[in-house]
Amino acid sequence: MTRQLLVPMDDSVPARAAFEHALTVYPDDEITVVHVVDDLETGYAGGSASADADEAEPEFFTEVRELATTHDRSVETVVIEGTSAEAILEFADEEGADQIVMGSAGRSGVSRMLLGSIAEGVARRSTIPVTIVPRGR
Repeated sequence: MTRQLLVPMDDSVPARAAFEHALTVYPDDEITVVHVVDDLETGYAGGSASADADEAEPEFFTEVRELATTHDRSVETVVIEGTSAEAILEFADEEGADQIVMGSAGRSGVSRMLLGSIAEGVARRSTIPVTIVPRGR
């Protein structure tokens, strides 16, 4: 039975490590890579999340598809809007994901202190298994 994995991504080393982990450890499962345009973070930067969500997909999605191809896989890529942890959990629920695979420590410094750890928020509130892949994986 094919399972549906959700891999939240930004343009960070931990997110890439989580994606590579999903590709190699779960070779028979379908993978959806989701990027969240974070309402809260955009607000701190003085911009508009809606304007960002309307722009073209993130550049790193090209790299995501290329990496999937090297593993003889294809992935779905989606951009959603919201507050990161909540948006990830809501999307996972709506899409019927069986598991979330994500990196830790994608943020640093003040951003991490103001917004908290997204991976921790997802892991604490998720009703499905969450695999958190460390930075150096």
